[in-house]
Amino acid sequence: MRLGAAAARRPWVRLDNAANIFLAARSDVDSKVFRLAAELDEEVDPATLQEALDRVFAQYPLFQAVLRQGVFWYYLQQSELRPVVAEEQGPPVQHLYHHERHELLFRVLYRGRRVSLEVFHALTDGTGALWFFEDLLTEYVGLRHVDEFRAAASDVKQGFTVDAFTHWFRSGSGSVPFEEDATAAVESRTTELPPEAEAPAGREQRRRRHRRRDVLRIRGTHTPDLRTRVVELTMPVKPVLALARTEGVSLTIYLLAVFFEAIRATRLPAGTTRTITCSVPVNLRQFFPTESGRNFFATTMLAHTYTGDEEEDSVSAVCRELDRQFKQVLTKDGLARKIRRLVRFERNPALRVVPRPLKDLILATVNSWGNQGITLAISNLGRVALPEPVAVHVGRLYLQVAAVRPQFGAVSHGDLLTVSFTAPFVETDYQAAFVRHLTGAGVPVEVNASRVTAGELAEVAGPRAGRGEAGR
Repeated sequence: MRLGAAAARRPWVRLDNAANIFLAARSDVDSKVFRLAAELDEEVDPATLQEALDRVFAQYPLFQAVLRQGVFWYYLQQSELRPVVAEEQGPPVQHLYHHERHELLFRVLYRGRRVSLEVFHALTDGTGALWFFEDLLTEYVGLRHVDEFRAAASDVKQGFTVDAFTHWFRSGSGSVPFEEDATAAVESRTTELPPEAEAPAGREQRRRRHRRRDVLRIRGTHTPDLRTRVVELTMPVKPVLALARTEGVSLTIYLLAVFFEAIRATRLPAGTTRTITCSVPVNLRQFFPTESGRNFFATTMLAHTYTGDEEEDSVSAVCRELDRQFKQVLTKDGLARKIRRLVRFERNPALRVVPRPLKDLILATVNSWGNQGITLAISNLGRVALPEPVAVHVGRLYLQVAAVRPQFGAVSHGDLLTVSFTAPFVETDYQAAFVRHLTGAGVPVEVNASRVTAGELAEVAGPRAGRGEAGR
């Protein structure tokens, strides 16, 4: 598409600090797309959904952007494109960005009673997408049930140019102090594996290399067309919260410990000493307030080394260990130091003049090396509270993320908690072990899995199974 004079004058902005890696790290297996979905109490009306989308789209200049390539960096530029809702036909979280085309970086899909928003992660993170999705549901319900609810007047909800990373962490901006103290040491330790106390520098480096080799990496049979396998679990949230409180940890930590246990039970032979690690995103908005809808998160690594000791490897012990690690890293000063280093790296004058394709190669290499030390990943959006007139028409919410490794997304709404496992593999052994652990603890779990093999797809070639979602 040729860039005309009018297009050249449209506002543009460089990608934020977290977004650049998504361009370099995406692959045929991992599209770097994530999905938010909601199950309504009636069949979706496409015309009403389109009207709701038109209204919300006007309020979010960020979502009007397309991704363009410069000589040195990618950048977002506002466009005149308009989104069109579509009935869901193919697999979830398919590619949204194609370098040869300038397209919007999100899509809205519907099928049966479900509405889905899929977003390319370079545009925004889960929180930014959730703001858009909540407003979309609010507008839709308001249009469908005028007698119950009147939608709010339209205004701009998310600015286009605000970059919270630059505001808070670029030298001379924001208000976060940058003195060196013990917090930096805590942060640097917990982004790797838990170290022994006061190891000499050389020994510490050798230890980390050894532990990276010992990290368990989940392998499996890739789906035939590399589509993402999704296994959705739905359960009442209260009994799961009760189990987490019994262990004295948050819901996220408890679910992660059960995830570790499921991996151990299915992928670690008895007597094997291996380390399971997990990449956990941290929403920086809870420490550094911003209304920016662009990416604003950091990741940290949590880990547990299984030795075969039943007491030390129990779910309770793993809960305590992961909780301790998470609390160490989850400090405002520690996060600020980590992000400042990343921002300084991005703004390095020498790096700025490196051509974009070479930058992509460097980032892709760094990402590939980092993946060798990661077993799995989780994302938890927490509890979503929709306005009361909307909430009564919305049931389950879902978070699903394209993944190169086992991952789950969790979100709760009302009395229901959903956990969506995603992976590029056919096997579902650890998901089944996860369910068995919860049901064994008295939690009723409903399971819904997408079809990925030729045989599975043939089973639903006629009428759709279950609630109309299992045949994806």
